[in-house]
Amino acid sequence: MTDPGGSLDGLRVLDLSRVLAGPLCAQLLADHGAEVIKVEPPAGDDTRAWGPPFVADGTSAYFTGINRNKTNICLDLSTPTGHDVLGRLLGEADVLVENFKVGTLARWGFDDPTLRARHPRLVRCRITGFGPDGPMGAMPGYDAVAQAYSGLMSINGEADRPPLRVGVPIVDMVTGIYAFAGILLALHARARTGVGQLVDCTLVDTAASLLHPHSAAHLADGQVPIRTGSAHSAIAPYDTFDAADGPIFIGAGNDRQFAALATALGRDELSGDPRFSSNAARVANVAALRAILREAIAPRARHGLARELLARGVPATAVHDVAQALADPHLRHRNMVVELDGYRGIGIPIKLSATPGSVRRPPRAQGADTRRILRNLGYTDAEVDALIAADVARAHDEPPPTGV
Repeated sequence: MTDPGGSLDGLRVLDLSRVLAGPLCAQLLADHGAEVIKVEPPAGDDTRAWGPPFVADGTSAYFTGINRNKTNICLDLSTPTGHDVLGRLLGEADVLVENFKVGTLARWGFDDPTLRARHPRLVRCRITGFGPDGPMGAMPGYDAVAQAYSGLMSINGEADRPPLRVGVPIVDMVTGIYAFAGILLALHARARTGVGQLVDCTLVDTAASLLHPHSAAHLADGQVPIRTGSAHSAIAPYDTFDAADGPIFIGAGNDRQFAALATALGRDELSGDPRFSSNAARVANVAALRAILREAIAPRARHGLARELLARGVPATAVHDVAQALADPHLRHRNMVVELDGYRGIGIPIKLSATPGSVRRPPRAQGADTRRILRNLGYTDAEVDALIAADVARAHDEPPPTGV
């Protein structure tokens, strides 16, 4: 039997975040049943304008990818009225997700000690670039800055080319996932203690955590890791090769897999060659090995070769572009592309047997639920009208500082 409500049914989340890490965290909570209220300033979340492409209502595809399953209220939190609304929202919330610049909430009277005193059960999730203190404390942070600062960029790319940003905002995204995990940990602890706590996530901490195995290698031998493209510094072969009809990735992580690869390529003698008899030997002679494999792979069709290698227990796949990947029958079988009321997005990667997540609501228009949420908080119709009118008037003003 499955529970249509999801694992987090009944959990109330206040999403004050913008851009990527925070909204992704809140969407993960929403996908698994939490009631999430996204609060946007009058000028809107910056990512609504990050396009093209844009969907039918003029919202960027970027925004729609990380803001589904939420309700939406437009509110200027920098005003006294905004502070009053925020206080009421916090009184009903189990979780707060925010990525304001350090000190912003404190200026508005919502510093963490105050939140802890007023709302002792509240789990507060703070996402910043570098954290509130330390040599880089309170500095703004961005995904690419964290990649460069942490050393992540230095190990990405080809050896003879400059450092390269990872092609997706990997630091922002993993920070959002870490925040999601941290919130669940804090909720589990609250079930035992009755008290919430602060979940503190930073982009730079996340970026440093992504350096494995290069960080482990450097801490072990003191050497500075270098860029190796698609290859692996400690495994060979583990790289992309050009097949007759496009690129293929092949990785042989042990001697058995290498022998199977050699057999599939009609080169059984390779596994008995002293230069390639162990992984350490193959790494030491990787240039010679790559030249031999390149020649053997070049005339083969990549999909057929990948299937044969997988059947032999050798990790391999054709290298897909994004369109090919999202049209792939297996990803479709895994429900990793979803459609709902004109919305198309990536599916839910965490599959639960009894309390599965679900896509229930496309991303909402800015302020779509403002009137209903304010009424539920106890504001009169006249007060709601006045508050909305004031926010509309400020919609084109400079938004308050919120990015991490």
